[in-house]
Amino acid sequence: MLMGWVVAALMTWASAAGAAEFEGIAFADTYQSGSTTMRLHGVGLARFLRTIKVYVAALYVIAGTTGDHILDDVPKRLELSYFRSLDGTDIARAAEKNLADNVAVATIAALRPRIDRMHRAYENVRPNDRYALTYLPGVGTELALNGQSKVVIEGADFAAAYFSIWLGPDPINQILKEGLLTKR
Repeated sequence: MLMGWVVAALMTWASAAGAAEFEGIAFADTYQSGSTTMRLHGVGLARFLRTIKVYVAALYVIAGTTGDHILDDVPKRLELSYFRSLDGTDIARAAEKNLADNVAVATIAALRPRIDRMHRAYENVRPNDRYALTYLPGVGTELALNGQSKVVIEGADFAAAYFSIWLGPDPINQILKEGLLTKR
């Protein structure tokens, strides 16, 4: 009950702070981390079997970042707001499959300890829960659930591999990728 209130409060804050709305989900126009300001770049909807809404995602990047350089060592944030309940192990399993679709076997082997740490951090989600992946150069990739940090994984190499799940050559969902990379 309290978590639902927190999410509702965050959604209200995002609406008041100047937000984009997509599929009824509000996303703030900017995200601030320390002295780094990222702007909302694009949003998209992930569907399963083309009809079942799973989540809406929003991509935040710093000014001047283009789709060609999105996986480079630049700040980025991906927020996923869920429409349905999912088991954390299922989220990790889907991530594992999509990493294999986008990242060389040798790279995955080198990243394995960090990938495993990330996947152990996933928790079950319910409708309106929001995961965020935020990469900051020199800091790493933070996984947060409803604003609470779960893990930070070091390395630009890890960030490039992990964000490729959504933004790589064979993403989890091509229509979602196009929405994320289409500047609003």
